[in-house]
This record gives sequence, structure tokens and C-alpha cells, in this order.
Amino acid sequence: MFTYRYPHPAVTADCVVFGLDEACPPTVPDPGSRRGSDTDARELTVLLIQRDLDPYAGAWALPGGFIRLDEDLDAAARRELEEETGVRDLYLEQLAAFGAPDRDPRERVITIAYLAIVNLFEHPVAAATDARNAGWFALDELPRLAFDHELILETALARLRSKHREEPIAFEFLPAKFTLRQVQSLYEAIQGERVDKRNFRKKLLATGVIIPLDEVEMDVAHRAAQLHRFDRERYEALRDEGYRWNA
Repeated sequence: MFTYRYPHPAVTADCVVFGLDEACPPTVPDPGSRRGSDTDARELTVLLIQRDLDPYAGAWALPGGFIRLDEDLDAAARRELEEETGVRDLYLEQLAAFGAPDRDPRERVITIAYLAIVNLFEHPVAAATDARNAGWFALDELPRLAFDHELILETALARLRSKHREEPIAFEFLPAKFTLRQVQSLYEAIQGERVDKRNFRKKLLATGVIIPLDEVEMDVAHRAAQLHRFDRERYEALRDEGYRWNA
């Protein structure tokens, strides 16, 4: 039987899972200005697990784990997410590989990192297996992370901010029916800066893929806003014809 004479590093999959927490204060305070004052309070958050095993027992980290010999990379990432947090059926894309020789004190471990987006309107989170706890953290209130997970998180955030300008990835955060106020607040949370309400909404509706509905919000304290939906089929058809998203 043929065997390799070189040592084999272990391989893991780690996931940077972003969500939008409507209970948090706005990412960008805007004291003294009325522009954007009617937006919902939103904060971009990241999902972390508290490790229950050494190394770094008790420390917070990105959800992830070792890849089995009989599974592909994407399957391993999805399995680890579900096992550690209960999250499934979410947007997931491969981000980058991280392989510094000393990134894991146990042995040589190379990790394949993933960028994921979860719709918090539909996905509850609960710790399981080797995670002691799981929770959402605002980006400016992060605990110290295990391994090189701070570097991985920074890389994922840069990818998210770049990608959302070029693709309608923002709608992965939102429910099927949403208000323009929610979309604006999401954009502000991702970019970390205010946008002009009138110009933003005009540009958004001009894409032709944001469809107004004959419905309004229910059970809200403020004036009920009209609901909209994202027409994914129309967007994909336009994209195939050369359309470029730039909302």
C-alpha cells in the first residue's frame, strides 16, 4: 500500500457567523441630527461559542471543529455549526485558509474559515456538544478570542463589507418581508456610517428588484411602514444579462 512519507497536519473548519441584532443600540450614534432618526436600532453581531474543552477551556471562540476524513469542507462547516449552536440552513461561503504553524498549541492545524450569515428572525441559537455557551456579541464588545480567531474575524468583516456593495447579500439578514427602514439600518450597521435616507431609498428602489407589497408592519409602536420583498429570480435574471448590483 502506498503511503505518504510527509507528516499530515490536522484540518478544521471555523465559521464567522454574522447576524443583525435589533435589540442593540445603533452602530453609529447620530446626536443632533434628524437624518436617519426614524431608522430601527440595529447592530451587526457575531456568533461566538464558549469552549468547554482544552485548549482555551472557558474562552470564547468562533464555532468550528475538526473535519472528518469522509466529509467535504462545506459539509464539515455546516455540521460543526449545527452541533455547536443549533444553527442550520444559512448562507455560507468559503473565506480563506489560515495555517500559521503555532496557531494551535495541540499540533499543526490548518483551518478553512467560512463566512456565514444568519437571519435572526428565524434562527435561535443554543450551545451543544463541546460548547459551554453560545451567544451573539456586538463587534465593539467582543471578548478576547481563542487561537487566531480575531484575525479570522477581521478578515471576514472586510469580506462582508466589500461583498455587500457588489451583491445583494444584505437580504440574507432580513425576513422575507421587510421595510426600507430595516434595509437602511442594515446598511448602516455593516458599513458603520449613516446614509442619506432619501437618496438611499431612491437608489434602492431603482434597482427594480425591491418589490413593494400591499402590506404594512403589524404590532409596532411607531407608524406602520410599507413592506417590501427582494425578487431574487429577477435579480438573477438581470445578473445573467450583465447587470451589476450597486445599491
